[in-house]
Amino acid sequence: MAQVEEEEIKGGELLFCGTTAWDAMGRRRTSPEENLVSPTRLRPLMGVNIRFVASGCVSCHCVALDVEGRCYTWGRNEACCILRDSSVMGIKFSEIGRQLFQTCPSSLLFFSFFLVSVKVDNFNTWHKVVGAGTGRSHSVVVTEEGLSLAFGWNKHGQLGSGSAKNVLGLVFSHAIDEFESSPVRCLVSEVKTAVCGGDFTVWLTSTEGSSILTAGLPQYGQLGHGSDNEYNTKDSSVRLAYEAQPRPRAIASLAGETIVKVACGTNHTVAVDKNGHVYTWGFGGYGRLGHREQKDEWAPRIVDVFMRHNVLPPNAVVSAGSANSSCTAGGGQLYMWGKIKNSGDDWMYPKPLMDLSGWNLRCMDSGNSHHFVGADSSCISWGHAQSGELGYGPNGQKSSAVPKKVDILEGMHVISVACGLGHSLVVVDRTNIDDRLEQLEVHDGKAAVEVSEVPDSSPAMAENPPKRGSVKKSQNSSKRKKAESSSESEDEENSEDDSDEMLNGHARGGKSSGRGRGKNTGKRGSGRGRGRPPSETKSAQSGGKGSGKRGRPRKS
Repeated sequence: MAQVEEEEIKGGELLFCGTTAWDAMGRRRTSPEENLVSPTRLRPLMGVNIRFVASGCVSCHCVALDVEGRCYTWGRNEACCILRDSSVMGIKFSEIGRQLFQTCPSSLLFFSFFLVSVKVDNFNTWHKVVGAGTGRSHSVVVTEEGLSLAFGWNKHGQLGSGSAKNVLGLVFSHAIDEFESSPVRCLVSEVKTAVCGGDFTVWLTSTEGSSILTAGLPQYGQLGHGSDNEYNTKDSSVRLAYEAQPRPRAIASLAGETIVKVACGTNHTVAVDKNGHVYTWGFGGYGRLGHREQKDEWAPRIVDVFMRHNVLPPNAVVSAGSANSSCTAGGGQLYMWGKIKNSGDDWMYPKPLMDLSGWNLRCMDSGNSHHFVGADSSCISWGHAQSGELGYGPNGQKSSAVPKKVDILEGMHVISVACGLGHSLVVVDRTNIDDRLEQLEVHDGKAAVEVSEVPDSSPAMAENPPKRGSVKKSQNSSKRKKAESSSESEDEENSEDDSDEMLNGHARGGKSSGRGRGKNTGKRGSGRGRGRPPSETKSAQSGGKGSGKRGRPRKS
């Protein structure tokens, strides 16, 4: 979560958009009833002064902090990454959390809201939480005293507790004893910030000579220690594994620098030192490291674009998505690099995003394949979306290749933003907008349970699979229609295979004009696209142009 420090002292109303089917996120296509396509108030948090929100580009859970230092977590909890255990390690439910937990249906057992406070070292003082980060299945919080605690999946040592959990059996998709159900102390001190990647964690501290420490999975060099710790599982086996690093370790090559900002993608890291220089390392696919090549970097490497007269200012915003990176440089200009769109070439080095030139960006975050920005008195979003996470509303476009205002939030002051795998969080200042907040929809957290699972393809297509010849014919027809359609419609719909590749960081296509986007095999049946009935496809094509405003968002 990229955030300007001055904004963190304020509190506001939390709004949510995206899917509420936490169990389905990233696993199947969600139904419209499970998605909140407009920014929506969450009933358990109405009136609570939220000042900071966190989620990750591969996270299926959320963390929110209020001005009193209390921590609220909700989402998928298969690895205890949202602290459901209230009986050990000083975890205490608030009255709000207790009421919610008791009234939630049993099927919402791992998808509920609650609040926790953390007590450590057997002291009677309850510590205020001032920072947080989320990974794929783990969470890390920072207290006012500079302590860091973590909970959730710990197979790769990403909690930084000094040990990785052993495999004893399976619960859900994780192994028994691979996760911590209550907070454990991270072996770092004087912590200022904690940020999580997919399966690793980065801490910034005020300790001289070790301002940045990392722990977790080193597979692509994302820990920055010059190695991926690869080894053969057996002498006679070709199966490879990666040695976990459970103890936080300072990055030696940055010992002489003071790192002040950091952001993590699924398997890469972006850091900024006090002089405004940018360093990146980890997985290099799609050019997300900004070095004009796709090579993995096992140690921090400076990005040459941000040197000399183009260093980052102290109030710069830094963000990292699954397959891209971004930051604001001189004059507040936003630069991006990596996989920016689902079609077209990748940006192999930082380039200015001219659509947002002249805007004063205060906060930004990137999800799996979408982005949210708080700028001036507007909220702007763009990217590829499937669950309404851009917040354009039921009559708005589903995805957008270019930045576009979230109309319902126009004129509101955005304090903090966060993006997850299929959802977005926005905190807005309540000053002078109480009447507008009253007009927003309210979600009580139960809708996702009442909806039955929806298969990825339509029932008609599943019951009557087409013959091989008809599949080929419909594919050719689909190709002709696609060639005639505008580039806008190409950006709005893309296969889920592409999202999976970006999520896991395994696809290394060259310039992305086709490569690394998944294979167009027509495996969904008739070749019409995404399982739409013929009438809906036809209407979508006829109304594709002119629906929604395009181009650079204008200031009010």
